[in-house]
Amino acid sequence: MIVQISDPHFGTERAEVVTALHDTIVALAPELVILSGDVTQRARRAQFEAARRFIDAYARPTLVIPGNHDVPLFNVVARAFSPFGEFARVFGHDLEPTFASDGILAIGVNTVRAKRHKNGEVSDAQIERVSRRLRDATDAQLRIVVTHQPVHVIREKDIENLLINREAAIAAWAAAGADLVLGGHIHLPYVRPLNNEARKLASELWSVQAGTALSTRIREGISNSFHALHHDPQQDRSVCVVEQWDYDEAAKRFVAGARTSVPLARYASP
Repeated sequence: MIVQISDPHFGTERAEVVTALHDTIVALAPELVILSGDVTQRARRAQFEAARRFIDAYARPTLVIPGNHDVPLFNVVARAFSPFGEFARVFGHDLEPTFASDGILAIGVNTVRAKRHKNGEVSDAQIERVSRRLRDATDAQLRIVVTHQPVHVIREKDIENLLINREAAIAAWAAAGADLVLGGHIHLPYVRPLNNEARKLASELWSVQAGTALSTRIREGISNSFHALHHDPQQDRSVCVVEQWDYDEAAKRFVAGARTSVPLARYASP
């Protein structure tokens, strides 16, 4: 099992939700936790350190990529000369980490551009790097690419948040055998197919967007949430079930909710 959390925005975290998420992750004991950006609210040292303590407390392997909020907004000197300095101090200098095991290949992509601040971008070089790694995956591995900004949105108002150069990335990563693109940024959880008549991808590829795991910055009444991804290559490697866990305000705990079965219909790349 993999747990995806996103946009905790430490500095705006809800204390009771932090406790509930910690307890749930410990109980689920996932092989991997993926944190898809916006670790902090304002890229401050204390906020990064709070995030580090949270991760250390549940004690599971965790792949972390930066989000646009993890670059200083008001400290213009740091933003110009060391935009990822605090992030790197806490999480290491590899801003595009990879996790590989017998059943998982997860590839992080740093889509943050300090000069843009909010809008994310993926370069042609990043697309090719990810594609090369995907082509080396084994058949048993669930193949995941992690970005912060979304490659697909379901609301018109979120179009401006779409990842720049996403169509080239979607086509290349599908051809290289990716199964899922995980993202955050817009605090709205959903699962949608990326293959359609307009794109006609070489293989099926799905967008999995996470809500905010911990923050008070809840949108449109949607509570804090995270995803649990279930994929057992020993039982059925042709499907991944994405399960949304929502914070129950009355019970003060996370509860399992909607489940989406994602078919992993792979085709050989030319």
